[in-house]
Amino acid sequence: MSEFSNFLGIDVSKEYFDAVIIIDNDKSNTVHNQFMNNNKGIKELIKWMKSLKSDSLNTLVCLEHTGMYGKIIVQHLLSKEFKLWVEMSLKIIRSIGVQRGKNDKIDAERIALYAMKNQAEADIYQAPRKVISQIKKMISLREHLITTKAMLLRNSNELKTFEPELAKLHEKHSKATVKGIETDLKSIEKELDTLIKSDESLANLFEKATSVTGVGKVTALFLICFTNEFKMYDTPRQLACYCGVVPFEYTSGKSVRAKPRVHYMANKKLKKQLHMCAMSSITADGELKEYYQRKVAEGKNKMLVINNIRNKLIHRICACIRNNKVYEKRNVA
Repeated sequence: MSEFSNFLGIDVSKEYFDAVIIIDNDKSNTVHNQFMNNNKGIKELIKWMKSLKSDSLNTLVCLEHTGMYGKIIVQHLLSKEFKLWVEMSLKIIRSIGVQRGKNDKIDAERIALYAMKNQAEADIYQAPRKVISQIKKMISLREHLITTKAMLLRNSNELKTFEPELAKLHEKHSKATVKGIETDLKSIEKELDTLIKSDESLANLFEKATSVTGVGKVTALFLICFTNEFKMYDTPRQLACYCGVVPFEYTSGKSVRAKPRVHYMANKKLKKQLHMCAMSSITADGELKEYYQRKVAEGKNKMLVINNIRNKLIHRICACIRNNKVYEKRNVA
């Protein structure tokens, strides 16, 4: 028997959100309302749900992953002990099939229907701890600053070749900005170190992840944040798929439609970080360097071998976390 009898679908936008409730597992019995996307709107949502006898015990709430726009809704409903399912929009769209018509009300109803049909596979949302949210914001800000600095320096360097005078002017007026960014980056590094040391559980995960050869500070923090402290994935292969390092076949009968390739929906940030880790590991003395050299000598494609190394790194990190042990390097004969 189902744990839930009511299913609330929420379609979120910047200023407001639409909510549709399916009552008593009857898809023909739906109620719609619209609320402002702020604290007042959330309170009105709770009152509206109570009037329909829909509470945290009998209702599964489902909404699409919309980043900051859905944050207020998630925080308030979690504080009221509602079960939340935050799902990828593409997964919901593909489950519906052919669609006819679209507006916010219809989208909210489709989300509610998706929750009702797939409730057995519902992945109940677990909010990250405050320290994890802080670190995620800090590394996101760090990325923005690094990108801005690189853009300023790149523009100056490009101008040196074609317009030296203009390059000097550009460098003069951007020098203070670049210096300020470098100062801010150092400050962020110190803040990250402080946050890691201040939390015993986080410090333990960080130590285990960075013990793997080639895995640095930023990659470890990315993994911890995007996996909610390695709680979102049951197996290393699931995490490897999410990181985009597991190729899949595309065949039908005897025909080969395409070469095995990773899925386009992979987390590009994690994939990039793992690539840098793989490149670092094959330059350091150890078994991964020996593995890379051996496979390349056998005629294997270099990028294929590097992708295999990225996969190996994920499995090693997960093994260290699972066994609560630092990675022990093997001696290469």
